[in-house]
Amino acid sequence: MFGQDEIEANTRKVVGTYGYMSPEYAMNGIFSIKSDVFSFGVLLLEIISGKRSTGFYNSTGDLSLLGCVWRNWKEEKWLEIIDPIIIDHSSSTLQRHEILRCIQIGLLCVQERAEDRPAMSSVMVMLGSETTAIPQPKQPAFCVGKSPLETQSSKHGDDEWTVNQITLSVIDAR
Repeated sequence: MFGQDEIEANTRKVVGTYGYMSPEYAMNGIFSIKSDVFSFGVLLLEIISGKRSTGFYNSTGDLSLLGCVWRNWKEEKWLEIIDPIIIDHSSSTLQRHEILRCIQIGLLCVQERAEDRPAMSSVMVMLGSETTAIPQPKQPAFCVGKSPLETQSSKHGDDEWTVNQITLSVIDAR
C-alpha cells in the first residue's frame, strides 16, 4: 500500500467496517500508519466497555461508543465505562489503575486528528510499562450518534439531518 518512505496514501475505494475506520479514511479515502492505530483504539475500548462500536445505542441516544466513553472520561465517571464483568474480577486498586490506563490509551488512539494519535510502537510501550507517562487525550472522532427513534423521526420531520454518514456508489462494467 505504501511506497518506500511513505507514511500516507489515498484510495478511491473505501472498504471496511465504518465503526473501526479512521475518519480521514472513511470520509476522504486517506489511509496512513495512524489508521490502524485508530482501529486498535476502537477495539481496546470495546473490550473494556463490553460494548460494540457498530450499532451502539445508549439511553440518552446522542452518543456513539467513542462519544460515550469520552463523556464519561471527562466527567470522571470511569466505572460507567468499564464492563461490569471486568469490575467484578478487578477488585484490587492496581488492576483498576491498569484498566484506566487502557481507557486513556484507547482514547489516545481514537483522537480525531491522525497527527494527534500515537504511533503503534508508542502504544505498545504505554501498554507494557506502568511507568511510562500517558498524555491526556483530545476529543475522539465520531462522538455524535443517533438513536433509532431519531433516525425514523428525522425521515418524516421537517428537520432532516445525518451525522457521520457517507453514501458510496460502486459502478461496475457489464
